[in-house]
Amino acid sequence: MSRAVEAPDTQPIDRARALLRGAHHVVVLTGAGVSAESGVPTFRGAGGLWRQYRAEDLATPHAFARDARLVWEWYGWRRTIVSGCAPNAAHHALAAAALSHADFRIITQNVDGLHARAAREPRAIPLELHGSLYRTRCTRCAHRWDDRSTVDATSGDTLPHCDACGALARPDIVWFGEALDDAVLGEAMTLAANADACLVVGTSALVHPAAGLADLTRRNGGSVVEVNVEDTPLTGSATVVLRGTAATIVPDLLAS
Repeated sequence: MSRAVEAPDTQPIDRARALLRGAHHVVVLTGAGVSAESGVPTFRGAGGLWRQYRAEDLATPHAFARDARLVWEWYGWRRTIVSGCAPNAAHHALAAAALSHADFRIITQNVDGLHARAAREPRAIPLELHGSLYRTRCTRCAHRWDDRSTVDATSGDTLPHCDACGALARPDIVWFGEALDDAVLGEAMTLAANADACLVVGTSALVHPAAGLADLTRRNGGSVVEVNVEDTPLTGSATVVLRGTAATIVPDLLAS
């Protein structure tokens, strides 16, 4: 990795640009903050209630086993809400960078599909660590499929079912208490370990194992650039920290 020589008065965004431009392999990790300015609601924490339920009450295998209709009703509502949101300037800037540079890869913790909507070609579509709101999978066989249909949660019979075997289907999302897909996590870890620079955008750096990806880059000699509106557990070890919203900073950071 080539590293730029910095003058003592170099501004943080100039330092970050130099690090990213000097890197042969760049990996980007995004979290909820990258979608905030698209109007994607917060489904966890304060203000995250749906009826009387929290996300932690519904996004679990136990909740689905107990009341699949209720869980699918919630995900159907989420699909409707998020379908009305559009990718913002940060999504578009990251997609453009991925299309321009073969070794610029995006990994996301988000399930909202906005990165994929911003991508004009498959190589700009991110690695989705936690699944997708717009993908469904069978509870019995390994069948998965893209699914933007409206969910009819009127009864158990009207819920999504597998076209291959007829079993009840579920959202293809990693729920609380479930492990990430080994292949997806393995690819993410390999990308992070081999990256010369890791750009972390809008993530709390609290959810593991995703939170450990930037540290993989750092421990293998790479640089870490954090973009967030507030401090996170990653801030102290980041090479450069940029404070502000993703839609404001990322396009400027990645501008040619």
